Amino acid sequence: MRQTAVIVAPGRGTYNRSELGYFAQHHQDKAGMLAEFDMLREVRGQKPLSELDGAARFSGAQHTRGDNASALIYACSYADYLSVNREAFDIIGVTGNSMGWYTALACAGAVGSIGGLDVVNTMGSLMQEHLIGGQLIYPFVDEDWCEVPGRRAAIWAKVAEVDARKGHTLSISIDLGGMLVLAGCEAGLVAFEAEMPRIEQRFPMRLPNHAGFHSHLQEPVAKAGRAQLAREWFTQPETTLIDGRGCIWRPGASDVDALYDYTLGHQVVETYDYTAAIRVAARELMPDVFIVLGPGTTLGGATAQSLLMCGWRGMVGKAGFQAAQADSPRLISMGREDQRSMAV
Repeated sequence: MRQTAVIVAPGRGTYNRSELGYFAQHHQDKAGMLAEFDMLREVRGQKPLSELDGAARFSGAQHTRGDNASALIYACSYADYLSVNREAFDIIGVTGNSMGWYTALACAGAVGSIGGLDVVNTMGSLMQEHLIGGQLIYPFVDEDWCEVPGRRAAIWAKVAEVDARKGHTLSISIDLGGMLVLAGCEAGLVAFEAEMPRIEQRFPMRLPNHAGFHSHLQEPVAKAGRAQLAREWFTQPETTLIDGRGCIWRPGASDVDALYDYTLGHQVVETYDYTAAIRVAARELMPDVFIVLGPGTTLGGATAQSLLMCGWRGMVGKAGFQAAQADSPRLISMGREDQRSMAV
């Protein structure tokens, strides 16, 4: 009997040094698809994804650039989606984090594989060209993934206070499980970093080569994206989609114009609520498992934290989640070698 599954696509920052060669390692059978992706990139004067994935060494300057990283992550994630064992899993929904929304569109059939690459490649390139603002991460949970009383409110208060200052811009970019990702101009980010307590000697943590995604700073990028990307790429989804507000797009019942407008409008310039997307997927679709596509493994923690926050299957805290996982895995991360075999 097949298990029902919700697919989760990762966003930027998931293809790092340890992921170099991910496509070549796991998807030699999809060389034809990668060649098509390379062709689109080469026509635009961009480095082929096969060359980036096959590089002898990882280069932060090359591999984390928006115009390279977005397309590279999309190729790996979409290939992982195609590799999910359909005899073992009935895919009943798709969602994603941030840039992963574009991948989710392709996985759900709302755009084709080339259309998905075009959306990802165009938006990633525009983000890199404009590179407006930046991002940082700050947690509000403790080591057991339990919310620290008052910390979330303190973050929101500081963001509002800094944003109100002259010459400062700061807002919530992504609600990401037990963390908040902030977007802002340099002055806004520096003020938050200087005035909030350091946590674990790591946070606030800047995200390299990231612009101020999901904020009004990206209005020029959204406008340029609408000018460059054809509405014709978009169609009715074949699988239920859940967006970065927790809104559901159902097959045969979705307004495709509204889907296009959301993707190149709200999704770019407003907060992306990944926690809400996972909560809605858990409660409305009630899957047996969540499958997080590769590359990378960093989204697994945020997904688990989001599930804990909505009381999924009665799990409480990190220890409770890990105990449940050991007994019967409900969250499978394809970027982890010890879990990948469960999905493919």
